Amino acid sequence: MSFVHLHVHTEYSLLDGFSNIKKLVKRVRDLEMPAVAITDHGTMFGVIEFFNAANEAGVKPIIGLEAYLAPRRMSDRDSRLDRSAYHLLLLAENATGYQNLLQIASTAQLEGFYQHPRIDHEYLAAHAQGLICTTGCMSGEVPRTLLDQGLEGACKKLDWYYQVFGPENFFFELQQHEIPELETINQALLELAPHYNANFIATSDAHYINKEDARYQDILLAIQTGSLLSDPKRMRMTDASYYLRPPAEMESLFGHIPGALSNTLRIAERCNVDLSNKEYRLPLFSVPAGYDAQSYLRKLCEEGLERRYGERKNDPAVRERLEYELSVIHEMGFDAYFLIVWDMCRYAADNGIWYNARGSAAGSQVAYVLDITLVEPLEHGLIFERFLNPGRISMPDIDLDFQDDRRAQVMQYTANKYGNDRVAQIITFGTLGARAAIRDVGRVLDIPISEVDRVAKLIPNIPSSPVTLPKALETIPEMQQVYAEAEYLKELIDTAIHMEGVVRHAGTHAAGVVITDQPVITYVPLHRPTSGAEDSPIKTVTQFEMSVLDSLGLLKVDFLGLITLTVMQRACELIEKRRGIHYDLHNIPLDDPDTYTFLGSGHTAGVFQLEGTGMTRYMMQMKPQNLSNIVAMVALYRPGPMENIPSYIRRMHNEEPIVYPHPDVEHIFRETYGISIYQEQIMFAAMELAGYTASEADDLRKAISKKKEKAIDEHGNKFVAGAVTRGISHEDAERIFKDWKAFAHYGFNKSHAADYAVIAVRTAYLKLYYPAEYMTALLSASKNDIAKVAFYVADARSMGLEVLPPDINHSDWDFTVEDRPEQTPAIRFGLGAIKNVSQNSVEIIKQSRQAGPFADLNDFSRRVDLRQVGKRSLECLVKVGALDAFGPRSPMLEVLDQIMLVSGSHHRAAQAGQLTIFGEMLGVVEDDILLPPDLGLDSRSTLEWEKELLGLYVSAHPLTPYLGSLRRKITHFSGQLGEANDKEKVIVAGLVTRIRYVTTKKGDAMGIVTLEDIQGNVELVLFPRTWARFSKMLKMDQVVTVEGQADLGRGDPQVLVDNLMVESLDQMAPDDFPAGAEEMPLRQATRPAGRKLQRASASPPVPEVETDFIPPPPEMDDWDILPPPGEDLWLDEQPEVDVPLRESPPPAAPGTDAAAVEPPGEPPISRPAPAAVVAEPTPPRETPHTPPPAAPANPSAPPPPEEKTPPRVDEGSARAVPFKYIPPPAHPNPGGEETQRMLQIILRTTGEKERDKRRLRRLHGLLCSSPGRDRFSLLIFEYKHIFVIEFPNDTTGITPELLRKLAELVGQENLRVEPLQIH
Repeated sequence: MSFVHLHVHTEYSLLDGFSNIKKLVKRVRDLEMPAVAITDHGTMFGVIEFFNAANEAGVKPIIGLEAYLAPRRMSDRDSRLDRSAYHLLLLAENATGYQNLLQIASTAQLEGFYQHPRIDHEYLAAHAQGLICTTGCMSGEVPRTLLDQGLEGACKKLDWYYQVFGPENFFFELQQHEIPELETINQALLELAPHYNANFIATSDAHYINKEDARYQDILLAIQTGSLLSDPKRMRMTDASYYLRPPAEMESLFGHIPGALSNTLRIAERCNVDLSNKEYRLPLFSVPAGYDAQSYLRKLCEEGLERRYGERKNDPAVRERLEYELSVIHEMGFDAYFLIVWDMCRYAADNGIWYNARGSAAGSQVAYVLDITLVEPLEHGLIFERFLNPGRISMPDIDLDFQDDRRAQVMQYTANKYGNDRVAQIITFGTLGARAAIRDVGRVLDIPISEVDRVAKLIPNIPSSPVTLPKALETIPEMQQVYAEAEYLKELIDTAIHMEGVVRHAGTHAAGVVITDQPVITYVPLHRPTSGAEDSPIKTVTQFEMSVLDSLGLLKVDFLGLITLTVMQRACELIEKRRGIHYDLHNIPLDDPDTYTFLGSGHTAGVFQLEGTGMTRYMMQMKPQNLSNIVAMVALYRPGPMENIPSYIRRMHNEEPIVYPHPDVEHIFRETYGISIYQEQIMFAAMELAGYTASEADDLRKAISKKKEKAIDEHGNKFVAGAVTRGISHEDAERIFKDWKAFAHYGFNKSHAADYAVIAVRTAYLKLYYPAEYMTALLSASKNDIAKVAFYVADARSMGLEVLPPDINHSDWDFTVEDRPEQTPAIRFGLGAIKNVSQNSVEIIKQSRQAGPFADLNDFSRRVDLRQVGKRSLECLVKVGALDAFGPRSPMLEVLDQIMLVSGSHHRAAQAGQLTIFGEMLGVVEDDILLPPDLGLDSRSTLEWEKELLGLYVSAHPLTPYLGSLRRKITHFSGQLGEANDKEKVIVAGLVTRIRYVTTKKGDAMGIVTLEDIQGNVELVLFPRTWARFSKMLKMDQVVTVEGQADLGRGDPQVLVDNLMVESLDQMAPDDFPAGAEEMPLRQATRPAGRKLQRASASPPVPEVETDFIPPPPEMDDWDILPPPGEDLWLDEQPEVDVPLRESPPPAAPGTDAAAVEPPGEPPISRPAPAAVVAEPTPPRETPHTPPPAAPANPSAPPPPEEKTPPRVDEGSARAVPFKYIPPPAHPNPGGEETQRMLQIILRTTGEKERDKRRLRRLHGLLCSSPGRDRFSLLIFEYKHIFVIEFPNDTTGITPELLRKLAELVGQENLRVEPLQIH
């Protein structure tokens, strides 16, 4: 006897079902069962895939759902009463039933979701038509009521179900598993059956296909619940009987119950739902009166032809192409499609939203004249059939890029225009890949994570060509070794092989939106927004993935966000605001020679598609001359075709002979110097050599690119035959086609490359001629990525642009261009780039600032309600120096709570109306915020805050004081490694900022270390042998010098480490080389003769290493390790003195060295010469460019700017502040009274906060221990700041003995005694 399974879960019962749909229907066919149902938990994810697979296998598909029924109303969400829900089996008998299933599955997700997607009794009753229902599994409402309330309670439930569904559509469901209560339920149903004249069906509640799959389904449950398999209390099935039982087994279990098996066949016969699709369902597009879709499209194209081509509109080639495309579009029924896309673009243009159409759509002239695309297809040799093939009926696919900050606005417009119920985002499904399967299985098996990680990393991670576990086990010797190493690892791999490919979770497509003519729910079940899609203006997601929607003939549009468009729009807005020149995406010149020279010189940072070290290196080698070169590079710079880049460049510069596939196609391959780069070239060549039509050529292109072997073989025979009839030898034809088969690995869509190349060149033009505006826009758009901010700030500085630090009085949320009197414009850091500072906080500050700049900290705290700003935001603002105008950072952080308190009190009083002219009479007295003395913040802490919160150092760089010493050792800064030759010996130095431990395929340890210098970061690769030597020496924030080989073959440059030395900054003298010396390009190491790089190791230095290394001195007293006097004293700008000095030495006469001025009769005091302050290095500046006077190629383009004067950093000059030691007077005043004097002691921070505190306490104690009437103060130098600490309540007696002791501690040159003027 046969049988049909009507209760079956597939892998789309996420992390619960283990039945792959194709394997499921194959098993059903093998067991000779005529039909099978799909009834996944709460969703219909796999319905269409199941329908198609079943029909293909000759098995009748039955569409169903195991729904969740709320115990009360589906709107109720009480955690005690509504957490659990009943299970309910529903099967669609006909089209009406299927529509009701769509409604139920959708409403459960969108309205009833609470723990589960639920409906309630009322909703079920309203949508019961066309559905067959059963009592369900043990979690059904009737079985659970039988257990909880007995027969009487169950009868009330059954009465309701029979009333809603009728006796022909409601069945008693029997199951048999190792659950004691299940026998009770079955017996009770058998007792109740006569009363209702009930019909029985037998089911197996199948969650997997074969009995041995029970273990894998159990692992899925453990993954779902985050449990270990060894946990006895975890959720699990009771036994291994939830599989697709054969008919004979079902007969043995239920054959004695009348109708239990035969009714399954009867239901299968009754269920007839056809989900096959034979038409497209485009949304309705309203056209003006007197037009239909075809005529209105033609009208728009004629208008666009005039706008785009001008006098060329009647060119025969232009007109012929347009007529051909319009005829194909109409014959295929896609007039409305182009109008819909045009309308979205029109809306974007009308609202100032920049957009672009990527992909093969650039091959359409209709799209070009409708202003959908940027690229003129005839000029670039783009083929319409690559986009829309009349020989292969399929929906067109235009992917639209919008400004990423306004993409949602266009989506909202679309939803408003067509109706919120007719648009939905598209679901995606994540599956367990090879590595993920290993990790998930390893976790539930409780295998140590280090072991799991070791196995997972043996599997190559190649997204474009994923390696499966069986393939890895077959081809990777190390994997085979691990497999044989231990039984638990063998079990791990064997189990993961079965888990690989299983659907794990649902997500939302990044850009896809479906638009329908009727409510989406008419065709597709809907899902609630998945994680990450909650902020979308479209609040529903389809339960069918994109390929299924295509098969249903539904219109899908990709709304992609492109940050480059945001940058360009903001830059052009700034240009128009500051210079009065209007640019848009259509009129930025593409034929400016200086732009290509600019790219060829390596200025690619922030340039669309062209930034990155590898691409920059190739651009510098290529020296592009026109747009065609950029198109080729966009197409070539990908894994596979990259190997052709050197040959392309050599042929371009006549350094390699050009060879063509055949003389007849020279004109096709001439622009790429004989190298096959574009898919369109193969299409043109097939038409030229073998007589293919454009439609047939596109079929050939698709067969090759999709690697369809059968289709490729058919085309091979067709091509050779066609080529021979055209006079090409059989051997040549076969050779050409064989080369094309290899082309499948790297052929690229020229339409897409050309479109992106246009944007690339236009971004480069903006960067070249308007660097301040472009870099400001680029930094603003990147402000949430601190690594990019640091990179682009460095690039801006290399162009001569000054990037000013964040400032509470000048910064906005975004970066801004700051015009300065008699100086070049600068870029001001945006407050939005500071971590933990919210936009709301910044807006509150900006609103308060409208009355004018904040005068001081008290003014700031009273004008800004810091309660709304928040303590965390304020703290981060202080740490990065945004409030430096109000005082040193350390004291402000100490009184941060007081600042918050004062501000809060002020604003509470203001709200209460107490701050009036009579406020003082009312007792409202506001305290001023007084900053405590600044005892000298550790400069390292300041820099660390800046690095953490901004992504870069603003006030200084930790290496800047030692740059000269390091520079004499190294050959390259990180930013210059791209100019080195591959495998060239290089020496670099910097701070260790990241250490990653890596395990090789053999299980050996190696390391990847990130090194930061003043130009950026570089990765150091330490292979196992090198890692063993140096790993123990490496620590975070350590300064190291590294010798190794430049590795340029894998994207960004790396250094393969040979030797490494840990530098001791205590032994490195501050720099004394001239300012600007760091800008000189490094070509070779400049370490002294006779010295080799010290090899660091855990043991003493290797004897054979030649060195002049001086061992470190023994530990000394804190005072002996003070920085040299000149380190912080000589600054590149006038120091900020927080407290005015009492008296300064008389100013030097013009032309006289101020430092040489001494009091009469006193010998000059020896002091170190001022050292030039070293700024962050900048590459050699570019010569200013002036845009060409000629008008742009585009007739509507504005004239280029009259002149380009890139901002230049004002170098200024190093200025010294003179200080002198004045001995005490030998005699008292003539009047007999001793003169009161001021002793000033000059200190410099050591960089260690606790040590500085000890020094201050010791000094204070020594001064107070000498009795007298003299006063004393401390003058403390911290980078670019001078702080004075006075002690108004303490006195000292200045004696020769005190001065001697002080000189021993701080040095005689750091003491200053002056008469104290008393008024």
